[in-house]
Amino acid sequence: MEGTAGTADIAGTGTAPPSFYDTASAERWAPEPDKRPGRTAFQRDRARILHSAALRRLAGKTQVVTPGTRSHAWDASPRTRLTHSLECAQVGRELGAALGCDPDLVEAACLAHDLGHPPFGHNGETALNEFADDCGGFEGNAQSLRLLTRIEPKRFTEEGSVGLNLTRATLDAATKYPWPRGRHPTDPASRKFGVYEDDRPVFDWVRAHAPGTRTCFEAQVMDWSDDVAYSVHDVEDGLHAGHIDPNCLHAEPERQAVFEVAIGRYVPADTDPAELAEALDRLQDEEWWPHGYDGTAVAQARLKDTTSQLIGRFCLAAESATRAAWGDRPGTGGSGGRLTRYGAELVVPRRTRMECAVLKAVADRYVMQRAEQEQLRADQRVIVAELAEALTARAPDGLDPQFRALFDGAGDDRARKRVIVDQIASLTDASALSLHARLTGHM
Repeated sequence: MEGTAGTADIAGTGTAPPSFYDTASAERWAPEPDKRPGRTAFQRDRARILHSAALRRLAGKTQVVTPGTRSHAWDASPRTRLTHSLECAQVGRELGAALGCDPDLVEAACLAHDLGHPPFGHNGETALNEFADDCGGFEGNAQSLRLLTRIEPKRFTEEGSVGLNLTRATLDAATKYPWPRGRHPTDPASRKFGVYEDDRPVFDWVRAHAPGTRTCFEAQVMDWSDDVAYSVHDVEDGLHAGHIDPNCLHAEPERQAVFEVAIGRYVPADTDPAELAEALDRLQDEEWWPHGYDGTAVAQARLKDTTSQLIGRFCLAAESATRAAWGDRPGTGGSGGRLTRYGAELVVPRRTRMECAVLKAVADRYVMQRAEQEQLRADQRVIVAELAEALTARAPDGLDPQFRALFDGAGDDRARKRVIVDQIASLTDASALSLHARLTGHM
């Protein structure tokens, strides 16, 4: 692990951070020169993630609506994890820049935030966590860190792969949950965590200058950009696929069902449903709210405007509230300026969070909770469990060459099991189905 370098040393290799970040932010686990001088360290990180195989694989991982659920050509292309990540990156880049962050740093974190998701999304995550319970569990965010710092082959040292060898600041910005398994700072029952014990050395290096379990400002921008992107776009995809009828949201029983979902998953349990009702009313009262959708070109354009209006509404609310708390835009002479790293906290007004939560609940209620979706999720969990069982019995047969070598070099059963988990997590939906069929004989 490298020590804190001086500005001249880092700048001399073409890896300097922007002037408003300190040199420790641009350090890499393994020092290396730049191939092309003139780029900042964060531009280099963004390029590495954009060119990674892990990012490309997200094109084969479903976001919410399964492709091909409608026969109409315009409705046949719902978002994947890749398109979601690209849209999250666009939202995060602009919001981060408006608040004074380095835009390449925030964009890199947004591009990286879902890289560790396994096939079948959160459903696959649940099945893998059950399989991996005795070797440290499975969590998509912890897997993202592992992929960035170990699995994605880009740089090697005498000790082995260091993954993409990103800067400390980019890895920190991509870390939503900066704590190990079972160490959530406020909720002991939470299953969210950001690092496996195997990866503690690089995690501790990334967090060397961090105050406890506090996330850096850029990670907070990434997290809110993720919420904004998926809450808005999941509803858009649900409307395109014909699963959401916005007129239903005027019926009181349907509204109450949506609020129950929101309270169960997306807002504190003691939230008053009346607060959620006010949030939904505010959205429905807007001229651009979609009160119907018939798939025509005019309806598509209006829905696109709805999407733009919602993203702008949620981002501007966060920008305004954060600036009110921490200072003005850079260059305006205010007391704030650039908000970076641990110098500020992102402020999202409660009413904005309620509106975002209502959108999440609408997509959850009408898309994810459909009966056929529950059956599909049950089938997918079986596939992941059977695939894990088959690989355990037959490994190294069934493992890709990269993981076969790691399996052969693993020191014990626990390490070998983690290699199997890494292999399954790297699969797309289609490749998981194909490998499952080959190893089990089930089509």
